[in-house]
Amino acid sequence: MDDEMEGGNLGPYQDRPRTFPSMKSKAYAPWIFRVLMRINSRVLLALLLVCFVAIFYIGASTSPILVFVFSVCIISFFVSIYLTKWVLAKDEGPPEMSEISDAIRDGAEGFFRTQYGTISKMALLLGLVILGIYLFRNITPQQELSGLGRVTSACITVAAFLFGALCSGVAGYVGMWVSVRANVRVSSAARRSAREALQIAVRAGGFSALVVVGMAVMGVAILYAILYVWFGVDSTGTMKATDLPLLLVGYGFGASFVALFAQLGGGIFTKAADVGADLVGKVEQGIPEDDPRNPAVIADLVGDNVGDCAARGADLFESIAAEIISAMILGGTMAQRCKIEDPSGFILFPLVVHSFDLVISSVGIFSIRNKRDSGVIGTIEDPMKTLEKGYSVTIFLAVLTFGLSTRWLLYTEQAPTAWLNFALCGLVGIVTAYVFVWISKYYTDYKYEPVRTLALASSTGHGTNIIAGVSLGLESTALPVLVISLAIVSAFWLGRTSGLTDETGNPTGGLFGTAVATMGMLSTAAYVLTMDMFGPIADNAGGIVEMSQQPESVREITDVLDAVGNTTKATTKGFAIGSAALASFLLFSAYMDEVAAFAQEPFKQVDIAIPEVFVGGLLGSMLIFLFSAWACAAVGRTAQEVVNEVRRQFIERPGIMDYKEKPDYGRCVSIVASASLKEMIKPGALAIISPTVVGVLFRILGYYTGHPLLGAKVVASMLMFATVSGILMALFLNTAGGAWDNAKKYIETGALGGKGSDTHKAAITGDT
Repeated sequence: MDDEMEGGNLGPYQDRPRTFPSMKSKAYAPWIFRVLMRINSRVLLALLLVCFVAIFYIGASTSPILVFVFSVCIISFFVSIYLTKWVLAKDEGPPEMSEISDAIRDGAEGFFRTQYGTISKMALLLGLVILGIYLFRNITPQQELSGLGRVTSACITVAAFLFGALCSGVAGYVGMWVSVRANVRVSSAARRSAREALQIAVRAGGFSALVVVGMAVMGVAILYAILYVWFGVDSTGTMKATDLPLLLVGYGFGASFVALFAQLGGGIFTKAADVGADLVGKVEQGIPEDDPRNPAVIADLVGDNVGDCAARGADLFESIAAEIISAMILGGTMAQRCKIEDPSGFILFPLVVHSFDLVISSVGIFSIRNKRDSGVIGTIEDPMKTLEKGYSVTIFLAVLTFGLSTRWLLYTEQAPTAWLNFALCGLVGIVTAYVFVWISKYYTDYKYEPVRTLALASSTGHGTNIIAGVSLGLESTALPVLVISLAIVSAFWLGRTSGLTDETGNPTGGLFGTAVATMGMLSTAAYVLTMDMFGPIADNAGGIVEMSQQPESVREITDVLDAVGNTTKATTKGFAIGSAALASFLLFSAYMDEVAAFAQEPFKQVDIAIPEVFVGGLLGSMLIFLFSAWACAAVGRTAQEVVNEVRRQFIERPGIMDYKEKPDYGRCVSIVASASLKEMIKPGALAIISPTVVGVLFRILGYYTGHPLLGAKVVASMLMFATVSGILMALFLNTAGGAWDNAKKYIETGALGGKGSDTHKAAITGDT
């Protein structure tokens, strides 16, 4: 990697002080894409046509609802192709811009190849472990009646796991692929118009978002349809449709597995590079953030793509897939208990909601148009307001389509008004999403008091900046938790009073109401992910503008877009945390139902007054803090290496500061790449292995003490406490980080002494 990054020759560095050194290397694409590119276009078109026909045939053999889902997903893929062509048709600007962009692209693709190669090997190993576990565990009475044996169940679960992992990896690659090609086009557009730069960044993010959400929906739908046709579901003596969603859990686990390590590895990469670049470059040497003299600057920009684009794409893919599968399980369970004649509407409802998400988010993306403006910051419309207008359009359409979906799929003669209650549950989720976005914006945008107060605290030193930032982060957990609590209780009550009852007359719609609220919150996921992808693209564009030494007016435009991007990244993470909080409640309930099905014993509650169960809760809470500690320590160790390397280069190559020598960018990229791959294993293994070890130990203890479900109860307590602690920790870290970043940005606008002042240096410490 060192040789590749240092390749190229532009002549003596001192003779070309304004030209970035060439860092081109061999372009990389995953083998799947390389194979597809070698196929003749007509043959490829014929293969695609055959695939589409096969998909629609399987869908038509399953349910007309799936035909609708497949149609919308395929149309959304064509829309994303249009967005790609539109973005790539824009110019890349002068040669110095494209050379920097190529360096970022090569670094990001090289790390992606190595990281996902490691993850794929781990996924195959875990697939074998899952196969072994399923071959030796019991099957449910329903599966036994339908003729589903252990071997078949094991093979289906492993295949679904690997399929989910593959789809998650492709989603991550797509997010990174577009960002490393859009950044330079945003930089070039910023020379002409701020609104044009904004539109390119939004449409590039929209491409990634539509592909990620479309793949999540399409993957679950294809898997469901194949299993439905294969088993001849609902035929005499075969599996029932209400039992089929339980076979899809492997898909969600595969997506979660990849997202976990993608977030860990990408996060360690980007944060370590960011710390090294800022502490030495900004604080010690007094040079700008993205100055070409900083040896860590390319690693920092690469990190934005692998950490905030590839990892976030995989993360939201996992959230949507898990929410869809858990809601399908709960919908099927409720329909079975209520003896609903045709349960397909309740099972396939999540797929339809996210299909409409693709439609309404596309409308929101295209609502952001390029208008003529002077390109001067004082006269252009606030980019955040423009993004919020698109979000408002999406929210309005989400309310309409959600009501239509509930009336279409959730109407039943047993409870004629139930669909209206569930529509209100969806409205609760939509409102919750909007409030979460607003809360995150309030705590992270420097237009509001919290961030300005944090910036003011920087004027008295590094310590007061840290204290104020920690305080802000802790305070920011209150409002989101209140909103989540209100949403869960409201949705559960609305579902419970929907009129759906079981054979004994007990209301059964409460959990499904919470599931519908989660779907409502994620019904605008594609547009929210668009705003998230906008952030790193704008950040990269600012770096390219500064490194290619464009006029100050251009940098002012990208600075505004970058600051807005910091806010959108924080709001998107807040949105993801909120949706994960609601979805975790569903997954917890689905876990209890599945344990009861396999153990053939009732499992309705978890009593934390039992010492072993309480210990499980303590272990779950501890797990969150230990995981966070190991992740932070990994960033710290890697950042130390980067800091030492950057200092070494400034000492050994004094001509760097005068543009007489060029920095060794490749060395810093190599350091963070190798370290992040090594460091992600330990905390990732902790998250995966801990529940298994705890469950096995306490199951053995329960076997000898006469409590056969003790292991399951302890794991349930562990998951419950870990989820609560994890939500609070995530809210604290996310909001504090975004606030520290924008407090620094606020000072860099000229407030409180501006760039280079002691206040600015204190803010940089907080940001790192």
